[in-house]
Amino acid sequence: MENKNRFMSISYSLYIDEEGTKRLVEETKDGQPFQFISGFGVALDTFEQKLIPLETGAKFDFSLTKDEAYGDYRDDLRLDMDREMFCINGHFDHEHVYPDAIIQMQNDEGNRFYGHVVEVGEEKVKIDLNHPLAGETLYFKGEILENREATEDEVNH
Repeated sequence: MENKNRFMSISYSLYIDEEGTKRLVEETKDGQPFQFISGFGVALDTFEQKLIPLETGAKFDFSLTKDEAYGDYRDDLRLDMDREMFCINGHFDHEHVYPDAIIQMQNDEGNRFYGHVVEVGEEKVKIDLNHPLAGETLYFKGEILENREATEDEVNH
């Protein structure tokens, strides 16, 4: 079975290990499955590889190590940034930049990414650029609702 351009529709629950018990961190809602076309980087590569061979109706239950998922948590991705960087027209952006907010950022090359606001100080804003699930083993449980070759229109879209 070709690994690229598979239209996948799945329902799933995602758990992480928290002090010896599995904690639910994400799940699809009834009637709102996770849908993607393989090979476009929408889902983690290893996640796709485990799902592609499964037929419609198949149930799955597998884990991804931190190396197969989002890697180690890195302290060097916690940054103290000047508060002025979050000002609009000379005023600090309190509406969007506050502790626990997820904000969209952009680097010098124009690449967009998200950061988690950890702390807002008088002079600095502490931002965590790690993926929220970095350092975690991910446990997936679910069902394949549809697995077929994507149409040309779906691929082009």
